[in-house]
Amino acid sequence: MAGISATQVKQLREQTGQAMMDCKRALIETDGDMEKAVDLLRKKGMAVLEKRGGRDTKEGRIVGEITPDGKKAVLGMLCSETDFTSKNEDFQNAAQKLGQALLAADQVPDSVEGVATLDIGDGKKVGDVVNEIISKTGEKITIGGFVRFELDGPGLLKCYVHFNQKVGTILQVEAENELAAQHDAVKQLVNDLTLHITASNPTAVSRDDVDPEMLAHEKEIAAAQVEGKPANIIDKIVTGKINKWFQQIVLLEQPFVKDDSKTVTQVLDEAAQAAGGKLSIKQFRRFQIG
Repeated sequence: MAGISATQVKQLREQTGQAMMDCKRALIETDGDMEKAVDLLRKKGMAVLEKRGGRDTKEGRIVGEITPDGKKAVLGMLCSETDFTSKNEDFQNAAQKLGQALLAADQVPDSVEGVATLDIGDGKKVGDVVNEIISKTGEKITIGGFVRFELDGPGLLKCYVHFNQKVGTILQVEAENELAAQHDAVKQLVNDLTLHITASNPTAVSRDDVDPEMLAHEKEIAAAQVEGKPANIIDKIVTGKINKWFQQIVLLEQPFVKDDSKTVTQVLDEAAQAAGGKLSIKQFRRFQIG
């Protein structure tokens, strides 16, 4: 394919960290397909795995809210075009109202359009407040990701929003009984895990939760990287690469950020032992802006 642009080459360089000519050749070989070019560089052992997902070029604010009884928690995003607008008091108030509306809703909507119809009091809806900011700033303001977790048994919910308000995590941990759930060691663990998830950006709780298509794709990449090796060791090498990949993206297998000599599974087991009851991580979500 002729006419690979400098912009395409620059984009591939930023995504993979590879040399300009290597990126240009990869784009030529793949007819300008960016995703295929990344795969080609990786198969040649020239590009490292980039953690994908959760990234957004917009500005904005993430909010976390939890009910006084700790039974419901939400995480939401309100996005803007500029950081200047996202720091505006009206914008921050709107983001807070978005979180409160999600928390109070009888049922969480399944679309952004549905979120916009949620009541915030005084005869207004979330969409009305968003439109007011659009009118004042002239910027495009959008409701980004949103999620609500609810306890249906013993356990704990926790929200954490980083001080820059551009990354946040919501977590649900289930416990064998309420006594275990309220143990100080479990409360500390849940707090620590929200910080861990925010920093380490896992994509699944366990191996069973990993997207099969993503796993198959990663195996294909790993096999291509060892092409030409003796047949009797290829499977072993590929298995080793996949296990290392799992340790990067699976929460339970990641080194714990406060003590990387232990995995998240190990610190979960330690907290369970201290609390005298079994613990399990049911689900989490991590949002990031910018």
